[in-house]
Amino acid sequence: VRRRIELIQDFEMPTISTKIKVSRDGQYIMAVGTYKPRVRCFDTYQLSQKFERCLDSEVVTFEILSDDYSKIVFLQCGRFVEFHSQHGHYYRTRIPKFGRDFSYHYPSCDLYFVGASSEVYRLNLEQGRFLNSLQTEASESNVCDINPVHFLFAMGTTEGKVECWDPRTRNRVGLLDCAVSSVTADTEIEGLPSISALKFDGALNMAVGTSTGQVLLYDLRSSNPLIVKDHHYGLPIKSIQFQHQLDLIISADSRIIKMWNKDTGKIFTSMEPEHDINDVCLYPNSGMLMTANEAPKMNIYYIPVLGPAPKWCSFLDNLTEELEENPESTVYDDYKFVTRKDLENLGLAHLIGSSLLRAYMHGFFMDIRLYHKAKMMANPFAYEEYRREKIRQKIEETRAQRVQLKKLPKVNKELALKLIEEEGEEQQISKKRKQKNLPSLLKDDRFKVMFENPDFQVDEQSEEFRLLNPLVSKISEKRKRKLKILEELEAQGQEEEEEPEGKASDAESSESSDDEKGWVEEVRKQRKLLRQEEKLKRQERLKEDQQTLLKPQFFEIKEGEEFRSFKDSAKKQKLMKKTLEDRLKLEEKLGTLNVSDTTVGSKQATFKLKKSEQQRKQQEAEKQHRQERKSLRRSASHLKSRRGRGRLFH
Repeated sequence: VRRRIELIQDFEMPTISTKIKVSRDGQYIMAVGTYKPRVRCFDTYQLSQKFERCLDSEVVTFEILSDDYSKIVFLQCGRFVEFHSQHGHYYRTRIPKFGRDFSYHYPSCDLYFVGASSEVYRLNLEQGRFLNSLQTEASESNVCDINPVHFLFAMGTTEGKVECWDPRTRNRVGLLDCAVSSVTADTEIEGLPSISALKFDGALNMAVGTSTGQVLLYDLRSSNPLIVKDHHYGLPIKSIQFQHQLDLIISADSRIIKMWNKDTGKIFTSMEPEHDINDVCLYPNSGMLMTANEAPKMNIYYIPVLGPAPKWCSFLDNLTEELEENPESTVYDDYKFVTRKDLENLGLAHLIGSSLLRAYMHGFFMDIRLYHKAKMMANPFAYEEYRREKIRQKIEETRAQRVQLKKLPKVNKELALKLIEEEGEEQQISKKRKQKNLPSLLKDDRFKVMFENPDFQVDEQSEEFRLLNPLVSKISEKRKRKLKILEELEAQGQEEEEEPEGKASDAESSESSDDEKGWVEEVRKQRKLLRQEEKLKRQERLKEDQQTLLKPQFFEIKEGEEFRSFKDSAKKQKLMKKTLEDRLKLEEKLGTLNVSDTTVGSKQATFKLKKSEQQRKQQEAEKQHRQERKSLRRSASHLKSRRGRGRLFH
């Protein structure tokens, strides 16, 4: 915020700005935008807004006819042409077709309108009536301009042509096919280029912008362009301006503003604003640029090389001179990013704070040449290390054909060993049966995390694991032995054989048969151990409860609540402090909850909902009511039977 310079106060629009122009005397800057459609006039002498006028429809383009803001013409999107004077709205008329652009012919006071029609409509402001229109060969026209020297009228069409007319004789005097000329060997064009921008420079030069992003510079005496400049974005050219001091052309599409030499086509500079560009205005005889954007804020750029600052902001020259005296170094691609640890390894920690290092984020930028020199001095035997590494890689490639040591992952080593053993058995079976080998889980990317992330470590002490795997203790002991042997082989650098020494396959088969016979006993042992652990935990909790001393507490009763007893609240608070496991066990004792083990090893809980006193009373009342109704029905049926007997007897 401290570095920002706000030249004109509130130089913005509510939503977006579409067009921006400067009056001929240079005192007023006018801009149109939305929403709602409006025009704002800024006074450069006061550096603030002079007035604002709202309009009925959006403005396509506008023109300042006088030296100041006293005469303005607006072409609106609803075919309306609106005239404003110094006091405000003056007159409004309508043209037959939708307009896209217009130009003012000063000698005859005629307005030339082009748009969605083959005709060019002429409105004479001196007589106040429409004159005979110009009939062209184009189906539609996009832009037009009048030469300020000899007043030649030119219009750009959707077919990619420029028609030139003489206003004195109202006849066409020239035709340029810009669509054909814009296609060169380097350009890639999709579709027919139409004319989107047009601007005269002096008596003989004319610049034409196409909808495919090319700018063509013409000499009116030739039908071939002097130079073709491509923006390489494929976007329509929005604006073309001429800068005479350095012989530059300033062309802009919605993304970029390019400044290039009109004789050689060499790029001078380019600017890419944050938001899309709608219009560009060059302040006369200065190096200031103003843009209308697809954003509320209208941008102002000052480039001292193009010219001096305007007289109403001459302090900009002093600011730029101060900036030139204290230039800021920039970071280029030939810089190396290093951290503090890298500097310590290179022995360059003493350079921190000097001009050779530029602080950035968590490290520093340093010149790549200095980095290479320091690295060579810090490690002069880098080539020898590189050579050794290459030799080691060659040796490892030759060793790949031999039987290599099985490297187990850091997480779930026992599971990985089990999978390797099963894979080896399956390979032997598949070789005998001549079948294809199935893919391994260890090599599958979907299960890679299970052997890398410690969160997926199998907890062998958990209740579920011990119940689902009754033989896990014996199997784990067997695998642990094998793991120790593998770790010893890794340390010694020896290669693993198919079967560890000192252990025969017959012994393994006998062990497996014993395990199969005693699996029932193992399950029973595990269940007994789990019950004993639960009893010990309960005893510890009871001791903790007995040791805790209760202190007196005071409670405040809220409005609208009835006080029953201290015991209920104390019980509720105790229950809330207890864990879910303790609460479930308490409910199990009371008989409202029943927890049982399933065959799979999971838990199944069935519970009964507690009933409030109001619900109990209601149920008791309903029960009493049912009993009364039953007794009434019985008495009524008894009376009916007695009456029937009396009649029969009578």
